[in-house]
Amino acid sequence: MIDPHVHCRDGNEAYKETIKHVFEVAKAQGVKIIFDMPNTKPPILTEADVLERLELVPKTEVGNYFLFLGLTSDEQQLQEAVNVYRKFKEVIGFKLYAGESVGDLAVIDPKKQFGIYRILADLNYKGVLAVHCEKESELKSEEWDPLNPISHSFARPQQAEISAIQDQIRFAKEMDFQGTLHIVHISCPKSVELVDEARKDIKITCGVTPHHILWDAREMNRPDGLLYKMNPPLRSQVTVSGLIKLLIAGKIDWIETDHAPHAIGEKLFFPYLSGFPSLYLYRKFVEEFLPSIGVSPKQIRKLTFENICRTFGLEMQERRT
Repeated sequence: MIDPHVHCRDGNEAYKETIKHVFEVAKAQGVKIIFDMPNTKPPILTEADVLERLELVPKTEVGNYFLFLGLTSDEQQLQEAVNVYRKFKEVIGFKLYAGESVGDLAVIDPKKQFGIYRILADLNYKGVLAVHCEKESELKSEEWDPLNPISHSFARPQQAEISAIQDQIRFAKEMDFQGTLHIVHISCPKSVELVDEARKDIKITCGVTPHHILWDAREMNRPDGLLYKMNPPLRSQVTVSGLIKLLIAGKIDWIETDHAPHAIGEKLFFPYLSGFPSLYLYRKFVEEFLPSIGVSPKQIRKLTFENICRTFGLEMQERRT
């Protein structure tokens, strides 16, 4: 199985997580291949960053580790990113943060986001563009109160995700983007419906995490509710039920854990970081929960392997150039 969304911290945050340890967790959870995210400290933006990252991969896991390159609005960085993608088979695609999350990689201005699509289209990029979708203008930061953790769900409402997805779909259509737009950690039914409607016009996929299916916002009312703070946040029971129905209906392309460990002090105290180490949930989620809600073995195979391989062309890496 493949987990196409993990945060192997390393770098200045190796105290939180490392590539080596993620592979140890993955093996215990039945996952062989991982895709690493670029919002590290420092972020993964250049060929030099990629080379440094690849040096950290255990020799026994070479061939099982892939990574996304982060995107900025700088044209020179985008040009280098496309060159690096074409040079290294390990660079599986690009990641755009269309809103502030954890780390410094965010392009929050829609005009600059549109510019990224324009440049990628001009450079004939045909790979995957994975996007964290939370529109900054729709966030309600003033509602966040760490003494009332569930307020995080109100501070980052569904509409922030929906509006950001609408933007990305529009940008991809207007620029005739030839790559695949992937919406990461989708968290509400309307978002999935937007993706499904857009399939007739563009190449687009979406993934869901175990935590957005297993839990709802009530977890944040627990005494340790800050541990369940994540971006996008946990949603209402009704929203989760709708998401489960769409998962069963085959409208979601794959499972991605968004494995994002932090030190417990960073979760429970300032800066109250968002993220959950969801790779630890993977085996029970896939082997027990999915069958319990009626997901067939064939569909589970698609959600954990086949759809990912097809979208990223894992079996034909040598033909990407």
